[in-house]
Amino acid sequence: MNRSIFNRSAVLLCALAPALGAQAAFDRTKAPRLARPARLVVPPVRVTELPGGMRLKVVENHELPLVQVIVTIDGGVRLDGNTPGISTFMAGLLDDGAGSRDAAALQSELAYLGANLSSTASWDGYSISLKLARRSLDPALDLLGDVIRRPTFSGAEVKRQRDLRLAGYLQTRDRPEAVAGLAFNMAVYPAGHPYHRATNGDSATTATFDSSSVRAFYQSVIRPERSTFIVVGDISVAEARAAITARFGDWRATGTGLATPAVTVRPTVRTASRVYLIDKPEAAQSVIQIGWPGVERTSPDYAALMVMNTILGGSFTSRLNMTLRETKGYSYGAGSGFTFRKVPGPFTASASVRTNVTDSSLVEFFSELRAIRDTPVSADELARARNYLELQLPGDLEGTSQVAGQVAQLQGFGLSLGELPRFAAAVRLVTVADVQRVARRYLTPDRATIVVVGDLAKVRAGIEALRLGEIETWDAKAVVR
Repeated sequence: MNRSIFNRSAVLLCALAPALGAQAAFDRTKAPRLARPARLVVPPVRVTELPGGMRLKVVENHELPLVQVIVTIDGGVRLDGNTPGISTFMAGLLDDGAGSRDAAALQSELAYLGANLSSTASWDGYSISLKLARRSLDPALDLLGDVIRRPTFSGAEVKRQRDLRLAGYLQTRDRPEAVAGLAFNMAVYPAGHPYHRATNGDSATTATFDSSSVRAFYQSVIRPERSTFIVVGDISVAEARAAITARFGDWRATGTGLATPAVTVRPTVRTASRVYLIDKPEAAQSVIQIGWPGVERTSPDYAALMVMNTILGGSFTSRLNMTLRETKGYSYGAGSGFTFRKVPGPFTASASVRTNVTDSSLVEFFSELRAIRDTPVSADELARARNYLELQLPGDLEGTSQVAGQVAQLQGFGLSLGELPRFAAAVRLVTVADVQRVARRYLTPDRATIVVVGDLAKVRAGIEALRLGEIETWDAKAVVR
């Protein structure tokens, strides 16, 4: 070894010796103390109006030559009316041929540009997402323009997707988690409520879809005055405005758009719990879903609710997961959460558990749901939950896709990106008393909807013995039609 290198190494080891000794004495039985999270700073969002009633939101980020575009269009599954499932069906076809390109040609061009494009429908809107390298901006936006304004809805492609969806209903019946979720929605939200039906509709309606009906629906819901373009990445506001206007500046609505119907049917608020059993013979596991109507995203209790649910079932170290997975070994994972939509979604607590411990798992679920209402959480649990929520916020803004997604999600509730630091500040102020207060107000385990999908020959007697509430038996074919 070179003598000078040897001498430098010896000096370095001598310098490190005190630190190494300190490390050896480190007590690994105690978790290190976290410093207080730094104040969250969000990037500015520049908002401008475009022709035809469209809006443009731009977040500049020039660190990498990437651009994320999300086009949101208000409406969604709530516009389906008497044709349940047509929103998700139509949205799935937008990128299956557009302009002069069939599905294969469109995907080939996107692959050549290194761009990813997808289209979806949710309860409250439609979303077309395009991620690309900055150098591919112009040709990729040309494709986006065709997808949104000139989808083909060819008869052959409509038939292919219709046949796939019809086959999918049969597959869904064989998926206990999906059946449990659909049955839960049917039980909590009566007929006439938008959440009573599945987003993908039913086989009877899907069988009637053709190119003409899909195109007519598209023309009534995909409209410029309902559209917002969210552009994040290596692009200026002026560049984004010019690029979007060049492809969409002359886009004008034709005909009359569908109006979002008012929700006149309220979710079921029970006076006592009710159990819904669905048979899945020979199932190795039972799927349990417990819940009730939820709360608005704009509730003043939102921060306290998120802290409370983090402790209950919203993280890996939550009470539900630690009890059912780590302590009892009943499940690979259990959790809970609130679903937030423009019309409030449900609160649910759920898990897939071994068949032979279905009744024992229900006991543990209700024990935890009642305990967080009846007994104040510990100061340590509170601190960990607050840190968990606040420290994950920077990750939600890590890249162009995450930032664009946050802007899109928040705007659905009339909120801006500035809501995130306000939420962080509110989380820091949540107290033990706040957690118990919202648990007592928003958790109603004695008035729950309980769905169990499993082998009823093996689990029914144990469930009946718990006397959780009146029991109904449903057929999976009635849930997934």
